[in-house]
Parts: sequence; C-alpha cells; structure tokens
Amino acid sequence: MKLTSMTRRELLTSLAAASLALRIKVLKAASPHVKIGACDWTLGKRTDPAALEIAKRLGLDGIMVDVGNWKEDLPLRKPELQKKYLEMQKQIGVPVSSLALGTLNEIPLKNDPRAEQWLSDSIDVCKALGLTVILVPFFGKGDLRNDQPGTDAVVAALKRVAPKAEKTGVILGLESWLSAEQHVDILDRVSSTAVQVYYDVGNSQKAGYDIFKEIRSLGRRICEFHAKDNEDLYGKGTMNFPEVRRAMADIGYSGWMQIEGTKMPLGIEESVRVDLNYLRSVFPREP
Repeated sequence: MKLTSMTRRELLTSLAAASLALRIKVLKAASPHVKIGACDWTLGKRTDPAALEIAKRLGLDGIMVDVGNWKEDLPLRKPELQKKYLEMQKQIGVPVSSLALGTLNEIPLKNDPRAEQWLSDSIDVCKALGLTVILVPFFGKGDLRNDQPGTDAVVAALKRVAPKAEKTGVILGLESWLSAEQHVDILDRVSSTAVQVYYDVGNSQKAGYDIFKEIRSLGRRICEFHAKDNEDLYGKGTMNFPEVRRAMADIGYSGWMQIEGTKMPLGIEESVRVDLNYLRSVFPREP
C-alpha cells in the first residue's frame, strides 16, 4: 500500500521527534554528576573561612581550601581554625570539598623533608574536616619535568606516606606538568589506591597534551578536576568544556570540579560568577 504525502510527513515528523527524545535521554544518561566549587585562592581568600561566604553569594556548591603557607606554619593544621571551618560550613550551608597543599610548589616534596611531614599532617587535617582528597602539586620549585632523580624521590616519599592515607581513607591527588603516561608511571611505582591524579584541564592543554584522550586514558585514577581556561573567561576562550564533559562521562566520573580562574577581567566575584554560570550550562545540576 502506498503512503499518502501527509502520512509520509507525519511519519518523518514522528521519527524526528523520537530521535530527538532518544538523543536527550542518552545525553542525560551520559552526563557526569559534577559539583562545581572554586579554589579559595581564586576567590582571594586563601586559607580564610570567609571564602565560604563568597561561595554562598555566588551559588557555588563548595570550595577547595589551601592548608596554608609554610611561613605561617600551615595554619589549617591548627584545631581552632579547623573548628571555625566546621562551624561556618554548618552555619552557611556550603561545604569544604577538598584540600590543597600549595606550599609544596615552594618547599618541594622531591628534596625537602619538611614537605613529607606536611603531607602526612595534611592527612590528619583531612580526617579532622571529614574530607577525602588532598591536592599534591608539583609546580614552581617542585616541577618534575626532566627530573628523574626528583621523580624517584617523590615516589619514595609517596610510598612512605601512602599507607597512612589508605588507612584514613584519604586520596593524594598529584597535579603537575607531566603527561598522563608519566603520571601513570608514578602511580604504578607507588602502587597505592590512595595515590591518584588531580587533573587540571587548563594545565594539560597549555602543556600541549590531548586532554580528552588523557582523561579517558586515566579514567578512574582521576580523583578530582580543576576547571581552567588560560585564555579568557569560560566559554570565551579556547577550552572545550562540552568535550571535557563527554570525556568525563565516558569514564563515569562523579565528583567535584573546582574553578581555578586565571582571567579576572570583571573582578574576582563577577568573573567567577560568569565562569560558574557557563559551567552550569555545560554541567547542569541534577533535578
């Protein structure tokens, strides 16, 4: 039987509608479950509980907190400051999501014994605050590129600290200029579930790596993400966040993505607000 022209149009319309519905369903199913926070240093309040108030105003899901400067004896190690964070979280309704030991960029884990002790102490801070991730950075003086002896020293230090992290349920997330393959080599040598990769999409793009391939390659060995665009506010620069989302979905990622803004043309709060609004359009909140 021959279809009439109207029937054919109706059939094509129905098929198009079904195809659209299927694409939407697949997109929702593939969307990673991401909470969007910001680094307290990006908010201009490093190791300062006032960052929680800014986060509340901006509508962030939480904040990453730096343990503090070594010249100030890493203030977050002090119980009184920990207590203040715990009280403010409860009062304001915005959580601390994870910690960062930024001072290791100046006092490197690869060649200063103080750094290993501070990393161990930060595990205790994590436990006291009820957190599970510490960002362990290797930039500045701690850079591991073309430094095999330094890398070997870091592997040795991580082997000594990792058992404590495992016992307390804390993950040490390594962030550096190294490639995914080089990070995996370190992780394999340390051989601990407590040592993973803290993946910064902006840093990896700047280093010239294929960030989408790297995310898929690292998979579940990524503990958390930094969102970054080195060129402009998010959505206006060169970082392809929709493709980042697809790569995160492919590895089944569920967790935090922290805004680490490098461009603040509108001032801190308004620039972070623009970045957050853009990320919300790519990583919508669950209904």
